[in-house]
Amino acid sequence: MKIAIFPGDGIGPEVTAQARRVLDALDLPGLTLFEGDVGAIAYRRHGHPLPQETLEMARAADAVLFGAVGDFACDDLPRELRPEQAILGLRSELGLFANLRPAAGFPGLEHLSSLKPEVARSIDLLVVRELNGDVYFGDKGERTSAGGREGWDAMSYNEDEVRRIAHVAFRAAMGRSKRLTSVDKANVLETSRIWRETVIEVAKKYPDVTLDHMYVDNAAMQFVKSPGQFDTIVTGNLFGDILSDQASACVGSIGLLASASLGERQTDYGTFGLYEPIHGSAPDIAGQGKANPVAAVLSLAMLLRHSLGREEDAVRIERAVEGILADGVFGGDLGGSASTSDIGEAILARLDS
Repeated sequence: MKIAIFPGDGIGPEVTAQARRVLDALDLPGLTLFEGDVGAIAYRRHGHPLPQETLEMARAADAVLFGAVGDFACDDLPRELRPEQAILGLRSELGLFANLRPAAGFPGLEHLSSLKPEVARSIDLLVVRELNGDVYFGDKGERTSAGGREGWDAMSYNEDEVRRIAHVAFRAAMGRSKRLTSVDKANVLETSRIWRETVIEVAKKYPDVTLDHMYVDNAAMQFVKSPGQFDTIVTGNLFGDILSDQASACVGSIGLLASASLGERQTDYGTFGLYEPIHGSAPDIAGQGKANPVAAVLSLAMLLRHSLGREEDAVRIERAVEGILADGVFGGDLGGSASTSDIGEAILARLDS
């Protein structure tokens, strides 16, 4: 088993270090770890946010554990050299088109949600976000018009791209409550019209799944009004990015939510994937011990489940995290005073017990 670890920028190295401590504690037989540079630190050391050696390291691994990328000092660099190109490049080069972002409330933490406790208690959903299309990868640029500078970004999806993410979402729904909501903006966007028609076509292969459709603006409203109505959600790259971050606020903190980015490649142990907390690099708190490592640790649990086939170890980690949260071990994002390493220590202690 081979895992490539890319800590990245800002708080990425801090939270990834705690996830690695948990991984080390599991003492998995035959495990080999590699560490590489991505993001701003890679640009400074190698002249590019995604060096070729890092990409090759990822290709040779069974899974990738990713921290975060982003540095305000790099904002003026050409687009292709900015830190964020590392994660976009990895998704594209490794064929990672399906992003799974679960969001569920933790018992006893309902008061930390931005929603009423009785509403927050109902949250248990999975956002399946397409990763390789939409405005993130479409043609873009800047031009001068009569009105001055004008920026443009092309949003597009073809049927094959929609079809493959729809299959992932329907299969995920089959493993949950057999309910799938497809989120689009088909009343305005041609891209969304193709999206909706293709999802309806794929639905014929999954007669046991109940499919409904929702415009993204209504979905955003329903997330805060009645999140319990959602089970599995499938949507495009842009809408999925926004809605999954919104879901984190409904749960209590962006520092609690993990994600898996999967493709079609199979290894000897499972599906190859890249795993990362959904939060960013947060350079304003980097190096201060204020970052919450829970999302990174839960990302490790997803890695063990999906890419290494180690369900029991994944469950052990998830129960340890639930335990420390039930004990009130909170970082600053949850109103507590526990440091990044304090939270890591507490998870390790729970894991041992």
